[in-house]
Amino acid sequence: MPLIDLFHALGDTTRLRIMHLLRAMELAVGEIAQVVGQSQPRVSRHIRILVEAGLVEKRKEGNWVFLALSRDASLSPLFALFDSVETSDSEALWQAADLARLAAVRNDRARAADEYFAEHAEEWDAIRSLHVSEREVEAAMYSALGEAPVGHLLDIGTGTGRMIELFGPDAQLVTAIDRSPEMLRLARAKLPGDAADKYRLLIGDFNALPVGDAAADTVILHQVLHYAQAPETVIAEAARVLTHEGRLLIADFAPHEREDLRIRDQHARLGFSSAQMQGWFAAAGLDLISEDTLPGGELTVKIWLGRRHMAQVVPIESSALKASALKGRTA
Repeated sequence: MPLIDLFHALGDTTRLRIMHLLRAMELAVGEIAQVVGQSQPRVSRHIRILVEAGLVEKRKEGNWVFLALSRDASLSPLFALFDSVETSDSEALWQAADLARLAAVRNDRARAADEYFAEHAEEWDAIRSLHVSEREVEAAMYSALGEAPVGHLLDIGTGTGRMIELFGPDAQLVTAIDRSPEMLRLARAKLPGDAADKYRLLIGDFNALPVGDAAADTVILHQVLHYAQAPETVIAEAARVLTHEGRLLIADFAPHEREDLRIRDQHARLGFSSAQMQGWFAAAGLDLISEDTLPGGELTVKIWLGRRHMAQVVPIESSALKASALKGRTA
């Protein structure tokens, strides 16, 4: 891309504001329009210029379009200028104001999700079962983890506690985290009475886990990541708390077009591709060592298993679905 085209694309205040926002995280077009206070068609025109210049990449997901900075390595020196060039007082003010408005937009959505979880806590397991057979999902997750020790299990977004009920007996220590007190109340009811000191249930956010570095041997995200507005941040946080060669197990949807789940059920993302997951794992210092696919009509569930700092990367292969591996726990 000629330099004159790059600098022409950057030679507008709104487009510079968009670039600064995208340096913070991947965003939907509507989110950017809210933050910069302009109509979506007008913002879309600015985005088209940035995309044509190769500075921004866009990805369609259902009815939404998500934007991210270009991954072209040749643009790294240009993006580094945003940090190396000193901003004026006025620029610093609008950058701070934009990030504050972005945080407000995200907080509004988080509150809506919290209200949804509180309202539907009692029926949460039934809601999940509408999408795909949980028995198959649980069997695939159990098979993916195999016979290796679970160690300290961290269940992020535990919901009603099904994952700690399933994998807790094999763990030495269990920490379960959720933003909803109602969910934790239901999860606590499932704890075995003779091993309560083995389990810790904490209120916390998956973007900033209340867990120290390298504290967990096995981290699970079961049907949680699609609620994340920045999934890469959640994966990076999960990787942070993993021990050397600790494992991250994710069960979530493959890409789909069920826009109603975004509106009705507060899903922030309509599934994930293997390419997305592999990129996020790599950025977080994880090797993607296995994945499995469980078709289920309109919605397909994927199981991804990653490991931190493996000495040797194991080729990705689909794990066998063995219901017998559950040892009767899903009966």
